[in-house]
Amino acid sequence: MIKLLKKICGLIGFKLIDKNLIKNERLISKFSYKKINTFIDKLFLDNLVESVVQIGANDGKRFDVLNVFIKKYSPKAILVEPIKENFIDLELNYKGQNNIFFENSAISVNNEINFLFKVDEQKLKLYDEHVKGISSFNKSHLLKHGVSKFHIVKEKVNSISFNELIKKYSIENLDLLMIDAEGYDGDIIIDFLLNSSLRPLIVFEYLHIKNIVFKKLINTLISKNFVFYKLEENLICLPKENEKFKNLI
Repeated sequence: MIKLLKKICGLIGFKLIDKNLIKNERLISKFSYKKINTFIDKLFLDNLVESVVQIGANDGKRFDVLNVFIKKYSPKAILVEPIKENFIDLELNYKGQNNIFFENSAISVNNEINFLFKVDEQKLKLYDEHVKGISSFNKSHLLKHGVSKFHIVKEKVNSISFNELIKKYSIENLDLLMIDAEGYDGDIIIDFLLNSSLRPLIVFEYLHIKNIVFKKLINTLISKNFVFYKLEENLICLPKENEKFKNLI
C-alpha cells in the first residue's frame, strides 16, 4: 500500500516525507500564517527585508510569490536562474528595475552541476504550464512529474557556488534567502549554512528533497540555531538571535 501511494505521489510530482522525521524533528504545522504570500507580504510591510537572494527564479512571474513584492518595495535582489529561456524572460519581466541583479547560473555544491534536464521546448504544449519550472539535475524528477523520457533534453548550464555568488555581488547583509531548486534545495542550504556567516530568514520548498538529505538539513538547521515552521509546501527558517524576526512567530 505504501509503495502504491509513493508511486501515485511521484506521478503527480510529489513524494512522501517520512512522518516520523517530521514529528521527531519538530516541523511545526501551526504557523501564524495560512499562505506563503501572506507571510512574504508581512516581511516587506514591516520593512524586514532590504536584501534578497532568490535561487530558482524561473521567469520571475510564473508561480513566483516574490515578483509583486520586489517590484513594489524595491529591495536589493539577486535573482538566480540557470535555464537560458527562463533567464531571458526573467530579465524582461523585471526590465527597468535598477535594484535587481541577474545571474544565469545553477548554484552548485563543489561545482558538481554543469547540466540540467528540462522538457524539450517543442513538447511543452503537451503539458501543463508548471513543467517549465521543474528543470532539475535529476532526470527522475521530471519523470515523476509525468514527463515522457522521450520529451526530456539535457542542457549545459553555467555553475557557481554560493560562496562565489556572495563574493561576485559583494553580499555583506542578507535578509531573505528563497530557494526553489527542484530537489537540490537541501544540498544548497546545507552548504550555505556550513560555509557562510550570513544569517538570513530562509524559505524553501521541501517536498522534493530526499529523506536522507532532509534529515541532514534539519540537523544542520538545529545546530546553527534556527527555528523552523512548515507553511504549505515550504519550510520557513528563522535565526533565533535575530530580534527583528521575533514578531513573525
